[in-house]
Amino acid sequence: MLTVIAIIHVLVSIALILIVLLQTGRGSEIGAAFGSGSSQTLFGSSGSTSFMTKLTAVAVAIFMITSMLLAYFYSHR
Repeated sequence: MLTVIAIIHVLVSIALILIVLLQTGRGSEIGAAFGSGSSQTLFGSSGSTSFMTKLTAVAVAIFMITSMLLAYFYSHR
C-alpha cells in the first residue's frame, strides 16, 4: 500500500511540474514565442486557461492527499 501511494505521489509530482511548465504566463502570447506581431493566442483569448487551471487544481489536490497519507503512514510505523 505504501509503495503504491509513493509511486502515485512521484507520478503526480512529475505531472504537476509539466502542467505548470505548459501554462503560459500572464500577458504572454503564442505569437511572441515565434517572433510574430500577432496578438491571437493558440487557444483563443482564454480557451486553455480554464482547462489548465482545473488540471492544476486536480493535480495539486492529489499531491496534497498523497503527501498527507505518506506522512501519516511513515509517522505511525
